[in-house]
Amino acid sequence: MFTSFNEPNETFPTVRHVRVGEGYDTVVDWGGIERLADYLKQLHLPSRVFLITDSNLYDLYATRIAQNLSAAGFEPAVYSVPAGEASKSQQQVNAIYDWLIEHHAERREALIALGGGVVGDLVGYVAATYLRGVPFVQVPTSLLAQVDAAIGGKTGINHSRGKNLIGAFYHPRLVLADPSTLQTLPARSRTEGWAEIVKYGIILDADLFALLETHANALREFSQPPIDLLCQIIARSIDLKAMVIESDEREQGRRAILNYGHTVGHALENASGYGEWLHGEAVSLGMVVAAAIAQETGMFAAADVTRQNRLLAALGLPVVYHGSVRVQDILNTMQLDKKVVGKQVRWVMPIRIGEVVVTPMPTDVVEGVIRSFFAGEEM
Repeated sequence: MFTSFNEPNETFPTVRHVRVGEGYDTVVDWGGIERLADYLKQLHLPSRVFLITDSNLYDLYATRIAQNLSAAGFEPAVYSVPAGEASKSQQQVNAIYDWLIEHHAERREALIALGGGVVGDLVGYVAATYLRGVPFVQVPTSLLAQVDAAIGGKTGINHSRGKNLIGAFYHPRLVLADPSTLQTLPARSRTEGWAEIVKYGIILDADLFALLETHANALREFSQPPIDLLCQIIARSIDLKAMVIESDEREQGRRAILNYGHTVGHALENASGYGEWLHGEAVSLGMVVAAAIAQETGMFAAADVTRQNRLLAALGLPVVYHGSVRVQDILNTMQLDKKVVGKQVRWVMPIRIGEVVVTPMPTDVVEGVIRSFFAGEEM
């Protein structure tokens, strides 16, 4: 059964139409997961749909959603993958292919991804490649997925050599973000999502950054979440990402700014074996490193570095590294970063809160900062 939550403000749901490809709506709707069938009907899909979730969410939501869909005239089939980053694998892709083929899934029948970024990336990649593309619906249930992973059409799986190296750009037909689902998350899983929202503040929106600073305690504590504020922040984050992808759908230029903190973050996830650090935690540490590099070269003021790191910590995110990863593994893995051009990493560097540039950085400065940081020296 779903948990009973407070009613949201009348200003929601909020709909943002994303103008890429054929276009699709993103919806922020507190309690909207209960109304999934109504949203699906607006897409005029065939009645049979394929709902894919993970082992953590299956008991929480899958049965109730399947009942709601059946009551509304849909014919849902449900599949569950093991929870965790390890499911973003070719093995899981093949297992879902087998399941779809056994059900004779057809080209017009939709796949629905119910879960966090792992489920969304995995199912999106299956949707992009099964029968050369079938309709895809995102129902993100983590904060990180609602503000980032579910928006923009990036799908994919990991390779042993790096994160998200196998994938495709493939846009959903709908993204339904229900912030009430965040109350069922473990605190650590919810907290990691704030890293991506802080990122939006640093790269694009100083006002959003200041809003987070003002309300950091309430947002972190979450026993009585500020519903209107939370919906506002999620909707604003979606709007910011949508504006970027509308101007650069396939990451040929401006879209690269969305990877602030991700160069080191992805390298850390890979070098530590996809399990020690959650994605948002790794990105938080990556932003600390990026800001330190920018400060070292005179691009980013010390006061702004302090504001960034203080906000990350206030929201419960790590700003100091404690672990056993080898620095050389971080440096080696960074060369697989998708922003590498001519064997040079192009860094997303802050110049003030609300503005960044994408540029190569001096190798000696980068290596010096990274070696100091991963030796446990506070930035």
